[in-house]
Amino acid sequence: MSNASPKSRLYEQFSRVGKALSNPHRLELLEFIAQGEKSVERLAEISGMTVANTSQHLQHLRHAGLVSTRKESQRVFYSLTDDMIVDLMGLLRKISQKNLAEVELIVNTFFKSKDSLEPITHADLLKRIKAGLVTILDVRPPDEFAAGHIPGSINVPLKELERYAREFSANTEVVAYCRGPYCMLSFDAVEQLRKKGFKAKRLEDGFPEWKKAGFPVEK
Repeated sequence: MSNASPKSRLYEQFSRVGKALSNPHRLELLEFIAQGEKSVERLAEISGMTVANTSQHLQHLRHAGLVSTRKESQRVFYSLTDDMIVDLMGLLRKISQKNLAEVELIVNTFFKSKDSLEPITHADLLKRIKAGLVTILDVRPPDEFAAGHIPGSINVPLKELERYAREFSANTEVVAYCRGPYCMLSFDAVEQLRKKGFKAKRLEDGFPEWKKAGFPVEK
């Protein structure tokens, strides 16, 4: 190590981030944390892993500088160290979809089969919000909605969509969003609404990307 060039030493440090990202569970944990600060117990609950396994994966992410911690009594809470990590996750998705045939196959089979229409962009949604032309559905869990959401959106977890849909006007244009571009909750919400005759679309990605792009946020 002492004889390594500064450039080699830098690349060694850069590789720590790559190693931390080289596990699907950690990528999913980053997506969950991007919605807002979460405890280890909550992350274990929504990821379906044990608390011990969740904590182990989180330590890898923390040592790579991707997440930071805050302790409250006996509970430890995790948050992203930087909003640029949302960009990093986005680039990882785009590069993988462009260059890995397996990724393209999964997207075409499971996502485009549910919704082949172009999703709505951030700018278009903002125009519709200002014009009062759209109902926005946040289909994430309530704790994530409370941590931050698109202004004017309604928190409707997927299991409650049937009840809420009865209150919508037949002419209502609905835009649903979730945790990110491949979050199945928004795909399922749009599919259900279209079957009921509503004009429904997805946002092009999720709340973290909306926030990172500098668009307005409510808490």
